[in-house]
Amino acid sequence: MPRTEIKIGGFGGQGVILSGYIIGRAASIYDNKFATMIQAFGPEARGSYASAQLIISDETISYPYITAPNLMVLMSQEAYTKFASELIAGGTLITEEELVTPNNLRKDVQHFSIPATRLAEELGKKIVLNIVMMGFTSAISNVVHEQAMIEAVKVSVPKGTEELNLKAFQKGYEYGQKILKGKN
Repeated sequence: MPRTEIKIGGFGGQGVILSGYIIGRAASIYDNKFATMIQAFGPEARGSYASAQLIISDETISYPYITAPNLMVLMSQEAYTKFASELIAGGTLITEEELVTPNNLRKDVQHFSIPATRLAEELGKKIVLNIVMMGFTSAISNVVHEQAMIEAVKVSVPKGTEELNLKAFQKGYEYGQKILKGKN
């Protein structure tokens, strides 16, 4: 697998950092790849921007900062406004359908969206929207294998919430598979 640079953005409280942690853990521990992660967030704990930047590669990563993300997962309009222009030509943009309205979307970008918040609410807990997004991202991008992501979710979420989070991941993954079948 070539080097993949990923940026996840949203606002504090959406699980942006945990999402990055899960992808990095899945890649490095369960998928035999190298991964780095840098996180950033505004001065407020909740409500301000948050981002996670990851590099996934089959080779050692000597510089941990992304320079040209080819995959973006954006869960808020503010994140879209702030980060979307950084996506490389031909990159993949994944958005939360009901929270992000892509405006001036470049024609060279592959865009996929999912109503992750609504799907999480259907499971009974809006808080798992980030795990729904991770399932969807796994299906769409295949940067990290599905089983590696499942293992990382199991060990990264709070004890007692594993079953709910695995259902959330599966719901997002299945939604992504359905979208991909519709595009073929």
